[in-house]
Amino acid sequence: MTIQFKKMALGIALLSSFSATVAQAAWAPTKPIEFIASAGPGGGTDQFARIVQSIVQKYNLTPTSIVVSNKGGGAGTEAFVYGEGIKGDAHKLIFSTNLAWLMPMITKVGYKIEDMTPVATMAADEFVLWTSASAPYKTTQELLAAAKEKKGAFKMGGAQSKDTDHILTRKIEEVAGLNVTYIPFKSGGEAAVQLAGGHLDSNTNNPGENASYWKAGKVRPLCVFSSSPLSGTDKVSKDMSWSDIPLCKDNGIAIDAFNMPRTVWMAGGVTAEETAYYVDMLKKVAEKPEWKAWLARGVQSEFFQDGAQLNAYIKKDVSEHRDLFEKNGWLVNN
Repeated sequence: MTIQFKKMALGIALLSSFSATVAQAAWAPTKPIEFIASAGPGGGTDQFARIVQSIVQKYNLTPTSIVVSNKGGGAGTEAFVYGEGIKGDAHKLIFSTNLAWLMPMITKVGYKIEDMTPVATMAADEFVLWTSASAPYKTTQELLAAAKEKKGAFKMGGAQSKDTDHILTRKIEEVAGLNVTYIPFKSGGEAAVQLAGGHLDSNTNNPGENASYWKAGKVRPLCVFSSSPLSGTDKVSKDMSWSDIPLCKDNGIAIDAFNMPRTVWMAGGVTAEETAYYVDMLKKVAEKPEWKAWLARGVQSEFFQDGAQLNAYIKKDVSEHRDLFEKNGWLVNN
C-alpha cells in the first residue's frame, strides 16, 4: 500500500468516524430536565411522571438528571399556563391527560393547546361502571332500569365537575336515555369512599381507584367501557378478576370504548429534533419491565402514540367532545 493510498484511507476513516459522531450527536439535554406534573403530589399524573423519571434514571436513558415538580392548579391548567411562558425550552416536559386539550373547550384558561407541542401518549386509564355492594343492582341492566325509574334521584359521583367522569356520565345519559344527578368530588378517591359507604348509587372510577374497596367487598363492578376485556386474570374479589368484568357495550350502554390517555407535552417553539429525542426516550421507557408492571398495577392499557398518529387522535377527540359539550352548554370561547 502506497503512502498516498494510506493517507487517503486514513482520511476516509476519519471522515466516516466524524460523520458517525455527528449523527450520534443529534440534540441531547445539556442541563437537568424538569418533568412538570399537571396534578398534585400522589395523583395519577404525578405517579405517571415519577415512574417515567425512575425508569429513565435507572437505565441512563438521558445524560442529565431529572426533577419532578407539581403544577396542578385549575384542574391541571396551571402547568400549561406555565408552558406558555417557556417557549423554546427543550428541558421541560409537561405530563397530563386528554384534559390538556379538553379544558380549553369548557373553561377559561390562560393557554391555547395549539401553542404546545404534543410529544406522546403512553398509556390509557380505563373506566368501569361501579355500584355499592349494598345496592340491589347485580347487573348493568338492573342499574339502568333503576336509574330510569329514579330519574334525577339516581346519584352518580365522580372527580370534579366537567372532568372525565362527568363527561362519561353525560355520555351514558345520552346513549341510555337517562337523567341522573352527577355529584362532583375533589378526586376519584373521594368518590370511591362515598360509593363504598353507600352514599352514591354509582360511579365510573378507574379500576385502580376502586380496587381496594372491591377487594374489601364494599363495591361491585358491573361493566367496563372498553372494546375488549381487561387483561388481569388474578382474582380480585372472591369470584371475579378484572378480565371477568363484562363489556358495557354488550350490556345496554352503547359506548364502544372510553378511556383517558396519559399524555406528554413540550412548550411551543421547540425543534423537531428536540421533540424526536424525547419520543425516542419515552419509547424506550415503554419497553422496560418496570413500565409494564406499573401499567398492570393500575390496570391501565398500553397506548403509545406520537407524530401524525397522535395529531390525528387529538383532532378526532376534540371533534367528538365538541359535539357533547355543545349539547350540554359547556363550550366557552377563550
